[in-house]
Parts: sequence; structure tokens; C-alpha cells
Amino acid sequence: LMSAPIIFKIVVIALLVVILISLAGGMVFLVRDKGQGDRAAKSLTLRIVLSIILVILLLAGYRAGWIRPHGMMPAPVENIAPEKENDT
Repeated sequence: LMSAPIIFKIVVIALLVVILISLAGGMVFLVRDKGQGDRAAKSLTLRIVLSIILVILLLAGYRAGWIRPHGMMPAPVENIAPEKENDT
């Protein structure tokens, strides 16, 4: 059985893929309809809703401890550990 953090990451990646598909679909609708139809607007609306859901999921995952920020260059593990005091 998969753990919650793994399932969470799979859901986030799947949501990103669906957002990209919606982006591509909106572009196709915009070109085919020459800006006259409402399919491109619906695709944009769907993409915005999915993006908001993604942000909420990311915040919830951070709050649950399933993801954590690390910056562009995460520090090596030995630099993260607290320093020990010497009693000499």
C-alpha cells in the first residue's frame, strides 16, 4: 500500500499534466475558432480552477508535512544538523 506522501505527489503531477493538456486545448480552440467561440474561454476557466486547486493542494501538503521547501540548492544533510556543544 502506498503512503500518503507518495499518493499526494502522484496527484500533484497528474494535476500538472491535466493543466498542460487544458493549456494545449485552449490554444487549439483559439486557433480553430479564430477567437469567435467560447471554447477557449472555457478551457482558460478550467485551467484557472485547476491551478487554484493545485495551489491549495500544495499548501495542504506543506501543512501536513508531505512536502517541504528547500530552495534551489538544498543544503547538505551535515549542515542541517544542530551543532553539539562541547563541555570541555
